[in-house]
Amino acid sequence: MQNNQINYVELPAKDLEANKAFFSRCFGWQFEDYGADYTAFSNAGLDGGFFRANFTSRPQTGAALVVLYSDHLETTLERVEQCGGIIEQPIFEFPGGRRFHFLDPCGNEWAVWSKVKAEG
Repeated sequence: MQNNQINYVELPAKDLEANKAFFSRCFGWQFEDYGADYTAFSNAGLDGGFFRANFTSRPQTGAALVVLYSDHLETTLERVEQCGGIIEQPIFEFPGGRRFHFLDPCGNEWAVWSKVKAEG
């Protein structure tokens, strides 16, 4: 572990089983339960966990936005939809790339981005 570096992130989840199924199927994340109200995830780029809660994590309410990276943005968007995610913002451009936002089964907002491919 590196001193003073982000090491772990925790997010709320109204339905731990639904989020585990979604992220496992859609992104290949792995989970380890710690009691009935907490599950840790790994194989996600940054380790973290979901804790049982009756609220959601949304940037509009002041929460941080967790952003995933994809080499194939359109394919990832399709996969998110196939796995039950709800597209909150379709693909749009921003300086340096493109991204979309989605809601997981518990209503937490996430984003996925990709670099703009160089032409030529």
